[in-house]
Amino acid sequence: MAYQETTTTGYGTRLKNSLGGIGTGFLLFVAGTALLWWNEGRAVKTDKMLNEAEGVTVEMEDVSKIDPEFEGKLVHATAFANTTDSLSDPNFNVGATAIGIQRKVEYFQWVEHASSQSKDKFGGKEETVTTYTYSKEWTSRPQSSETFHDPAYQNKNYSLFQSENFDKSAENVRFGAYKLNSYQIGAISNTQPLDLNIDQKQLETWNKECERIFVRNTGQRAIGDIVSERVKQAVSNATKTTTTTNDSLKKDSVQQDTIVAAPNKKDLDYVHMNGNVLYFGESPSSPQVGDVRITFTKTMPANVSIIAKVAGETFTQFKAKNGKTFQALSMGNKTAAEMYESGHASNNMWLWILRILGVLMICGGLKGIFGILITVLKVIPFVANIVGWGVNLVCNVVGIAWSLIIIAIAWIFYRPLLAIALLAIAGFLIWVFAFKGKDKLKEMAHRNKASQI
Repeated sequence: MAYQETTTTGYGTRLKNSLGGIGTGFLLFVAGTALLWWNEGRAVKTDKMLNEAEGVTVEMEDVSKIDPEFEGKLVHATAFANTTDSLSDPNFNVGATAIGIQRKVEYFQWVEHASSQSKDKFGGKEETVTTYTYSKEWTSRPQSSETFHDPAYQNKNYSLFQSENFDKSAENVRFGAYKLNSYQIGAISNTQPLDLNIDQKQLETWNKECERIFVRNTGQRAIGDIVSERVKQAVSNATKTTTTTNDSLKKDSVQQDTIVAAPNKKDLDYVHMNGNVLYFGESPSSPQVGDVRITFTKTMPANVSIIAKVAGETFTQFKAKNGKTFQALSMGNKTAAEMYESGHASNNMWLWILRILGVLMICGGLKGIFGILITVLKVIPFVANIVGWGVNLVCNVVGIAWSLIIIAIAWIFYRPLLAIALLAIAGFLIWVFAFKGKDKLKEMAHRNKASQI
């Protein structure tokens, strides 16, 4: 069931917050502008670097021996990345001969979710209703339920076991006669399950500790105690119902029932090991709050394709004339053309991601700067709503126009035709706002007045 809290913010507090928002909005506006400028330059430099690198890349057909002819050159090669390094997880004493091993820890916890709805009141006050809901989820770290807003869910979370994620890579990964560098090793992604072989005594030690934590946090009886009691009850029932007068037959019957009712000692109550998963809890198929799931994986040798500069028996990154650096590794057999195409696609994707982020920051910053105008009029909510619509429209139009201008100026030195087109679009938006926006505002004001009659 959802839990709700209602808070009221006074008019004076709202004005104070809006004044503080002016400074925050200005910083956001400046940061968004700087991000757009930097991003356009970054994209152009990266594009030129990739083109320069592609023009000087040579094919290395044979990597089985060190060839001085390729020293200092940017090469493309495909081969089997292999290692003889033995890696181990120090906390769980598991490992493998692999390029890398990983430990991923997850906790089954109550998670708090919040959603808020605000409503303006006459006089400038604001009433906010926050609804808190709770769900059981697997999380990457324990959740602090002490701070949950609903008292019914406070102090509900605990963990039967605690650990951290772990990632270790081999130092010596061979690529024919060459040795891959740390960047290339980290880029290999041939991940497979790492089978576990943990000592039985260690599992039993963990089981006892989990049992202690379970009883302490839930107030319930331990599984082992419940099973033992059931075994004793089964023995007692067998003794009472025995009708045979022969004492030896009675003993055999009791022993037989005891054997049938006894639990499987190989299956621990709170620790389960299956393949590459170590599970702390009563049942992996039915997780409960407090359960912990640890998954172990390994990165195995595989065919990879690289583009990098040869440096002795290893590789290093290529440095373009504009200072940008580059090296790449792809899984499988990929041509140089395919790898450079992927590099251009990645650069273009980040260009648009950062563009959108920059525009949102600029528009948000402008709204923060001019938000005080809306807050001042909150004493009459419907008037504030009209002005708010207009302010948001102005901030969005000006923010987009300003963003296009910044992008255009940044491109002037690289692609003048595109810059001119962007400036034309920005000018058109300003014209639309200047000549059409006023009529829209008048129309909205007329509609709101009519609705009040």
